[in-house]
Amino acid sequence: MRLEDKVALITGAGSGIGRESALLFASEGASVMAVDLDEDANADTVAEVRARGGTAAASHADVSHADDARSMIEDAEATFGRLDVLFNNAGISHADDADAVGTEEVVWDLTMDVNVKGVWLGCKFGIPALRRSGGGSIINTASFVALMGAATPQLAYTASKGAVLSMTRELAVIHAREGIRVNALCPGPLNTELLMKYLDTPDKKQRRLVHIPMGRFGEAAEMARAALYLASDESSYVTGTAFTVDGGITAAYVTPDAIAPEASP
Repeated sequence: MRLEDKVALITGAGSGIGRESALLFASEGASVMAVDLDEDANADTVAEVRARGGTAAASHADVSHADDARSMIEDAEATFGRLDVLFNNAGISHADDADAVGTEEVVWDLTMDVNVKGVWLGCKFGIPALRRSGGGSIINTASFVALMGAATPQLAYTASKGAVLSMTRELAVIHAREGIRVNALCPGPLNTELLMKYLDTPDKKQRRLVHIPMGRFGEAAEMARAALYLASDESSYVTGTAFTVDGGITAAYVTPDAIAPEASP
């Protein structure tokens, strides 16, 4: 078992990547502290883990609130005695997120509170717990848009995921000598409720699919398998990365560096 005797806390565990990761991590031997704002969805995840023979408990938290973030870490240590893996996965994509002109301040602030502040607070309270366990792995969910931007305007979301990626890199450097690895999982477009609520017609789906070399959307379960690698000791020399799992979409675009003129001697 790849996570035997480890304790993993997963935010956003009630659905999507978080739910699939909770199920997979538990099947690989982890004790899972499932965290979500939606108590019913979170309870369903915990029940499914237990039905499959795994170990899990639930913690209710709004990751953008310091008291809640502190409590979820305390719940993990009080229930399971330690923390080895922190998966800061919870995030939102607001329906009214648009370009710089069209995005309202309230949408910007809410997106940053959940997607950026939520990751910071998870690390603020989670890193001391990882230290108490002698080290561990932090996985922060970013996105392929942190690397290349989004063709459909969603500026607050894109900016938030860029912040998660840069935060991840700095945390990785700061805490490397403590045995704490920090990586950003960068999913491509996924067949999840979060994206499909926007791509709600065949034409909209096709306009996105044409840019993905593999010709399909990713699945939450595929992201969970990538997160499992980052959580496990198999990735013991991996830190500070943008771990991109995107069907090739970022590889399909030429980067500015690749076409920049050679510097003069």
